[in-house]
Amino acid sequence: MPDLQFDPGQTDWNLIRGFIAVVEQGSLTRAAEVLGLSQPTLSRQIAELEKALGAPLFERVARGLKLTAAGDRLVEPARHMMTAARALSMAAASQDNSLQGTVRITASEMVSAFVLPPLLRELARQHPEIQIEVVASNQVSNLLEREADIAIRMVRPVQSALIARHLTDWPIGMYGHRDYLASLPSVPDKNQLAALPLMKQFRWLGMDQSDQYIAGFRDAGIQIDRHFFDFRCDNHLVNWQAILQGLGIGIAMRWLAERHEGLEQVLVDQPLPALPVWLTTHRELKSSKRIRTVFDFLADGLLQQRF
Repeated sequence: MPDLQFDPGQTDWNLIRGFIAVVEQGSLTRAAEVLGLSQPTLSRQIAELEKALGAPLFERVARGLKLTAAGDRLVEPARHMMTAARALSMAAASQDNSLQGTVRITASEMVSAFVLPPLLRELARQHPEIQIEVVASNQVSNLLEREADIAIRMVRPVQSALIARHLTDWPIGMYGHRDYLASLPSVPDKNQLAALPLMKQFRWLGMDQSDQYIAGFRDAGIQIDRHFFDFRCDNHLVNWQAILQGLGIGIAMRWLAERHEGLEQVLVDQPLPALPVWLTTHRELKSSKRIRTVFDFLADGLLQQRF
């Protein structure tokens, strides 16, 4: 077993970050999504790290990637390096009193596409010196590990090191395009409470690998599995476009659906939980003037905008 030629002073810390992400996610695709990189970019980073160390770190298996013996020996020191790097980055960011620089925001695909652009346009007008990076992902990025500076989340964070503000709640509903509803042989009562036989008269749009929708239906007392959905995709933007194109009935935020005259809500009387909107940052980062400015701006904007 060859010894790893590992020199922290000569190693790009982004390569270590990519290595740890692949270890934790188990695949290049998922790790790239978490990091906000393309898969080819991350693959090149892993290859570069392997070349620098003189040993392969992963081997391909049926379900993804598996650490080699050399890779396994690198995990613990790499994690120590990342912990030190994050602590250093956090300490430096908390002392930053300049507005000029970058703030990294993470939000879901739908929020990133339909909520952030108008807010960030106004932010750019008021503070052109602030650059913004957006991580559009439904995965919950880890603020404690500086994967983002600010997060807009639909779940309440529990870590004590985070500052979180509950801003509002967004009602959701079940929607279909009027052309799709008109094509049904007999349109069910759109206001009737949901029951499984009634719901099966519709074509449903749902998630593929994620059980988010299944859990939501079960919480409402409706027992289904993934085969209940005739169209499945884990990308919310794709599901939204599927609703607009009349592919079937899907779940949508009411403020967004109401902007489209062609959409109609079904099973209106069925109670659905609202989506809580939480704005979150690391406690230490609030002392950064730049991050505090963006945090306060987003809080005001999300409260004032009509969503």
